[in-house]
Amino acid sequence: MKRTRMVALLSSGALLVAGCGSNATTTSVPTGGTVVVAEAPESPPNWFPPILSSTAYTAINEQIQFLLYRPLIYLNAQNQVDYSRSLVNHIGVTRDGTTYTLTLSHKYKWSNGRPITAQDVVFFWDIVKEASTLPNAPWGYGAAGSGGVPTDWQSVTAKNPDTVVVVLKNPANPQWFIRNGLSQISPIPESIWNRYPNNPINELKFIQSVANSPDNPVYRVVDGPFKFSGWQPNNYWALVPNPAFGGHKASISKLVFQYETSSANEFTGLRTGAVNVGYISPSLWNARHQLTNDVRTASYLFGMNFMIPNLNPHAPGGIGPVFSQLYVRQALEMGIDQPGIIRALYHGAGVPSDGPIPAKPSTPFYDPALSHVPYAFNPAKGKALLTSHGWHEVNGVMMKNGQKLAFTVLYMAGSTTATHMMELIKADWALEGIDATLQAMPMNQLLSTDVQSEPTKWQMAYWGGAGWTYQVDYYPTGGGLFASTGAENDSGYSNATLDHLIAATYAPGTPSQIKARMDAYQLFMAQHLPVLWMPWLPQGYARQIGFNEHSRNVHGTVSTFNPVTNFPYANYWTVSR
Repeated sequence: MKRTRMVALLSSGALLVAGCGSNATTTSVPTGGTVVVAEAPESPPNWFPPILSSTAYTAINEQIQFLLYRPLIYLNAQNQVDYSRSLVNHIGVTRDGTTYTLTLSHKYKWSNGRPITAQDVVFFWDIVKEASTLPNAPWGYGAAGSGGVPTDWQSVTAKNPDTVVVVLKNPANPQWFIRNGLSQISPIPESIWNRYPNNPINELKFIQSVANSPDNPVYRVVDGPFKFSGWQPNNYWALVPNPAFGGHKASISKLVFQYETSSANEFTGLRTGAVNVGYISPSLWNARHQLTNDVRTASYLFGMNFMIPNLNPHAPGGIGPVFSQLYVRQALEMGIDQPGIIRALYHGAGVPSDGPIPAKPSTPFYDPALSHVPYAFNPAKGKALLTSHGWHEVNGVMMKNGQKLAFTVLYMAGSTTATHMMELIKADWALEGIDATLQAMPMNQLLSTDVQSEPTKWQMAYWGGAGWTYQVDYYPTGGGLFASTGAENDSGYSNATLDHLIAATYAPGTPSQIKARMDAYQLFMAQHLPVLWMPWLPQGYARQIGFNEHSRNVHGTVSTFNPVTNFPYANYWTVSR
């Protein structure tokens, strides 16, 4: 999990194209029709090659390239490899998990009729490695660090046109590496893209030069279900079916991603029918009756939501050493009314969380033993816990040795519902003698502040209900976020036991050993609170907190929803007359 990716996902309002629940289909498959999908205002598509740069790792970029280029590994909604839809039909793994032999399927071809070859896979890897390691690279690879890329990979070679051999430097858990490493590969045709075979810097510059030019001839050769049709910058991006696609061919005639200048405009588009697939935020809930021709659903991505206390000893006001005490974090967690937030502010949609893997959506990684929240909402118990450790109330605020239990919480501006939630938490913390000052700020400013490189500038931070999703890191290990040396360990939490538990999730073993290690990691996270767990909330089509909307004559958006990848499976959508 990378901060650059998470920032992009949260700040872009990137697309989520489906929901949970039922989505009626007709008895015969209709053909034709245009589907217009609302794309939220902040960051439109700007990078179309499937090798995404660190500055363009947004969900909308990732989802459009998924429609153009087939991933090497296709993960289904249960987070399992679906070989019938992958570019590989078999992966051979050595006992120690160091060598992976991939056999390519002949089901899919490039749209110019040429086969997808092992050399196309090697070419993709070469670009990733060069963008990740060359000191003067003009752009960096956006998922570097995930799946061991590039430092844990020893080699990627073409054994023959249909066989790729990937060798790791050290033994690894195959479940982790296949999901988080190999899944990053979406081959591109080397014969089209390899313009500078002996000059990697010039090759990277070439890719950068055409990255935001989707009408460039290089994009005419694809292997996905759609191909590019036309665009108008900051207005729309149109795709049409790829007739040479080897899988389930699209029946709709056109798919349009429509840029919206505001959420109000998007809502108007839904109401008038100009937009077929979109979202409604909780703040617009009372206006939902205006969307008379829509179906509304709630969906949950595979991720987590939390608030970050600054544990650094240099945190302002001496609060770092206070937050570093487990019992203080326990009291803080007991002051967060997760069921009340879900009921009052999100209209009953959402699930309480107590660890890094949510109860929704259903995945094989969640440990049902954690359904009993260890620090459920109980301000009286939280206050008693503080008192038992020597804190006493002075003018309504807990004090100990001259230190007040008072701090500022930074949170995302622009959401009325988020503000109400923070005000509710502030009021409940006050019942424990905890004094929280709320400070809203723009998301980009917030995410550039709450990092350990600037520990003296913040005390506690909350990104917002969109939280953190496991796209790219589909196998939910926590090294990037919670290990002592994790690149995104913003709280500064460091614990040798947790480091050992995280490291164990990367190691090879039997299925039962691998599951037991994941359960042990989850349990520790729930009990020791490296962060404060917040409700996991439904997210709308534009990856904003809220509810999905689709026109009644658009079918398949719900039934094809994949909470793991968050990719649009628009080649399965239909439009009825």
